[in-house]
Amino acid sequence: MASLFHRLIDQTREFLHCTETPVPSVGEYLKREIRQHAAGWTGDEDAKKLKLAVLNTFFNVECCVSGTHSMDLVALAPFGEYSVLPGLDCTFPGGYQGLTNRMVASLPEDVMVFNKPVKTIHWEGSFQEAGLPGETFPVLVECEDGSHFAAHHVIVTVPLGFLKERLDTFFDPPLPTEKAEAIRKIGFGTNNKIFLEFEEPFWEPDCQIIQVVWEDSSPLEDAAPSLRDAWFKKLIGFFVLPAFEYVGSPVPGSSGLSLGEDPAFWANVLRLCGSGNPRLPAPRSMLRSCWHSAPYTRGSYSYVAVGSTGDDLDLLAQPLPADDAHAQLQILFAGEATHRTFYSTTHGALLSGWREADRLLGLWGPQVQQPRPRL
Repeated sequence: MASLFHRLIDQTREFLHCTETPVPSVGEYLKREIRQHAAGWTGDEDAKKLKLAVLNTFFNVECCVSGTHSMDLVALAPFGEYSVLPGLDCTFPGGYQGLTNRMVASLPEDVMVFNKPVKTIHWEGSFQEAGLPGETFPVLVECEDGSHFAAHHVIVTVPLGFLKERLDTFFDPPLPTEKAEAIRKIGFGTNNKIFLEFEEPFWEPDCQIIQVVWEDSSPLEDAAPSLRDAWFKKLIGFFVLPAFEYVGSPVPGSSGLSLGEDPAFWANVLRLCGSGNPRLPAPRSMLRSCWHSAPYTRGSYSYVAVGSTGDDLDLLAQPLPADDAHAQLQILFAGEATHRTFYSTTHGALLSGWREADRLLGLWGPQVQQPRPRL
């Protein structure tokens, strides 16, 4: 089933330069092909159901990779445009904070300002800064605490989910219609991680991942249980992490907690997944991300949704004003959702930042440009 699914995923990338696709979404194409394969399966009904359940697990994995609730939301035609960066994934031992700490350490002191949520970016203006009398700036960044920063240029790197939510108030004047429409059309989904800590391992010493197959599931069933009742069935599995020194506090009991916040709930899920221990104790601590409810993210990362194309990512990346008659660019855009082939990735975000830095360096004079590696 893994071989079949990955072969079908490879086929979805072959529609990149086609003028028409048989169906709008990756999910619809995969299900259509699976139905045709399933019609030729031999064996008893239980075996067929188990094959479909395994394929549904791969659907869940692909949803996780694409950052979407359903592959039916992912556009088929541009799906092959996404590129996988060669090499292994890199995990920072101290988390991403270690990476940003290194970046900040290379900057002069007192050039970073924190805890200044931005309310509105005013552009196409003529603003003044108290410390620079006589000079005017086209951009003014208004913060939620009432403070202001006048600037020649602003690079906007907020997540696409934040832009979607604040689109009507974050820019004054509003963004051009075509850019605003691109923001609305590009998909932005949510992935979350849940970390569980146990007193003692219940898995085998060489176990690295506990994959999950829900035997009553099928990618061909349109009527799925509501996520409120069965959201945990979107889990792709449990990864075994190295032991670390325990420094947290035990998670409180179930009183007042939703199912996802209750450690006992996760013990039950693991029992269902075949841990082999009917008396598996609840985790002693738990940590989870909440990307959708976080006010400055409102999700995890982008995907090219049905109704959008890679052109929308390029359009989002274009600086403003778009009129070539303007000598000075005012608002520049970076972030993973502005990279046409590396969207949804950290390296896409990094490259987009280099792109906009180079754009400003080129604007201020070729003599200040610095060579940098290219991917």
